[in-house]
Amino acid sequence: MAVQDVRTAMTGDSEAGHVSANPEIIRLEHVSRIYTVGDSQVRALDDVSLHIHRGDFVALMGPSGSGKSTLLNVLGCLDTPTSGTYLLDGEAVQGLSEDRLADIRRERLGFIFQSYHLVPRMTAVRNVELPLILAGVDPKERRDRAMAVLDSVGLRHRAGHRPDQLSGGERQRVAVARAMVTRPKLLLADEPTGNLDSRTGGEIVALLERLNRNGLTILLVTHDPSIAAHARRLLTLHDGKLASDAPPVAPLAAAPP
Repeated sequence: MAVQDVRTAMTGDSEAGHVSANPEIIRLEHVSRIYTVGDSQVRALDDVSLHIHRGDFVALMGPSGSGKSTLLNVLGCLDTPTSGTYLLDGEAVQGLSEDRLADIRRERLGFIFQSYHLVPRMTAVRNVELPLILAGVDPKERRDRAMAVLDSVGLRHRAGHRPDQLSGGERQRVAVARAMVTRPKLLLADEPTGNLDSRTGGEIVALLERLNRNGLTILLVTHDPSIAAHARRLLTLHDGKLASDAPPVAPLAAAPP
């Protein structure tokens, strides 16, 4: 299977690359998240308003403590705003039960992390199958879907290997496949190249670009401007506020010797 067919394999939709009306998938309106620490209150997010449309590729940057992790947790339905409104694919998230939030995470969201979070004793294909096992998908269907996404990220031949038998780049590709096997509408990637060398990190970013070209909405958290430059939009947080929302700046080319 060609890598450019990755989204079709994951969605089962030959028209997956076509985004007709480009509707919003994320709408934040005046969202704040306040934590109480002893006698003090920490405003991790401060009146953030943000719209992300289906098919966007957005990078999120900011210094340590700027609110990136809190925003990612809110968008991933792992945390809820103290105030404001969050609509995910048109559905208001605040006030939903834990069971409904779990359903949303399983059905609409895919997650990729810096540290892969693969189960050490499981093979690559079994790691990819895991979300489908938890969702109660039929064994044959889940194995077929897991092998299809491994094939699309170039790892069918490594399906029977455990994480300790894979390189860092291969582990992250397995993590991408696991995130995509549920056919999510939004992919949240938290420093996915942070543990990789520049060449391997570039391969992972190229894979994310292919997914985005085929219709997947991606929000990528990174500290590396050269990685952020691959996105279509760059959000910058500072002290919990959205400081900027603009196209990323391409890195300067190296001067000739």
